[in-house]
Amino acid sequence: MATNIPIYDGSAGSISGNTPFGLYDSDTGFTTDGPKVADWCAKRLGYPIVDIEMQDVNFFACFEEAVSEYSSQVNYFNIKENLLSLKGSTTGSNLTHKEITPNFDRLITLAKSYGTEAGSGGDVTYYSASVAISASQQVYDLTDSNFLSLESGTAGTDDIEVKRVFYEGTPAMSRYFDPYVGTGYGSDHLLDGFGFGNYSPAINFLMMPMYDDLLRVQAIEFNDQIRKSAYSFELRNNRLRIFPDPKNAFTLWIEYIKRSDRKDALKNGTATNVVTDFSNADYDNMLYSSINDPGKQWIRKYTLALAKELLGNIRSKYSSIPIPGSETNLDGETLRSEASVEKENLTTQLREDLEAASRRNLLERQQEESDFMNQTMNKIPYGIYIG
Repeated sequence: MATNIPIYDGSAGSISGNTPFGLYDSDTGFTTDGPKVADWCAKRLGYPIVDIEMQDVNFFACFEEAVSEYSSQVNYFNIKENLLSLKGSTTGSNLTHKEITPNFDRLITLAKSYGTEAGSGGDVTYYSASVAISASQQVYDLTDSNFLSLESGTAGTDDIEVKRVFYEGTPAMSRYFDPYVGTGYGSDHLLDGFGFGNYSPAINFLMMPMYDDLLRVQAIEFNDQIRKSAYSFELRNNRLRIFPDPKNAFTLWIEYIKRSDRKDALKNGTATNVVTDFSNADYDNMLYSSINDPGKQWIRKYTLALAKELLGNIRSKYSSIPIPGSETNLDGETLRSEASVEKENLTTQLREDLEAASRRNLLERQQEESDFMNQTMNKIPYGIYIG
């Protein structure tokens, strides 16, 4: 049986049409390098000193797999690096070898959820409803349709969450902001202190920090709540309590959301022709001719490792062959072991190189360079200017 094992004859034919998948057969760079890589791998494995139990098609298969593996590793990294910017974009356009411009679309989409809870925007619809307030009744059950009238189009079975109640007396800000008293800060003291006391109070304003306004408005509201019976309310579970005890019947308005809207994970659309996850980001096999020389060298080394692994598998099948008067053992297991280590080292090296070139690491390196440059410049003596 051993005499029937095909032996590499030192001449690699055309690679076009002789690869398992034909992924790169139309790439002139691939078809040109294919026979050369096959001949190089055979010689690295010992040809013609020793027989190589492989054919050129075996080397071509390893070469195609090596190019695909390199393309896969780089594309995996690019998808991971750019997925946040790609999500939601239309599929159908090959992104391989394309520069992806980062954007804030997904971050803004995420921030909309916070905006919904803060009442400052978001992607959940706010509805309005009215509560019929009766004289001398403080507590109202918002699940009772006799009191609560939801906005038209809202199903009565929807769970709602009240976000705002429009019930208060004179707003604190209207009592704080008054141009005729120096914006409420006391023109009798501060304006006089600046020498503006003799001017018309209608044109006197003091510019104060925003937090000062907020603290004073909050002080007014706390004063109303603690020292007097202010217009206020409590909303606990489904029960709305009105303060003070209403003396007349009136309509109170609230804003609410439907809890089903917040829970809807598909509220941004159910389109199937957009990038949604790792699996459908449009990165295809790379064009071999567009890969630079360091990348091609990695591919050649990986091809050799694959060829060594394949040759090891072949020789493991025939672990020993008879010779006149004895038999000889083949090195199949050794080749397989070496190939496994080489493949792992090459993959690890490529991943480390890609990670070192990530957007984050490049920015950190740029920051370090800027810091070092500043330290160097700071050691240069400053010139003395003589006017």
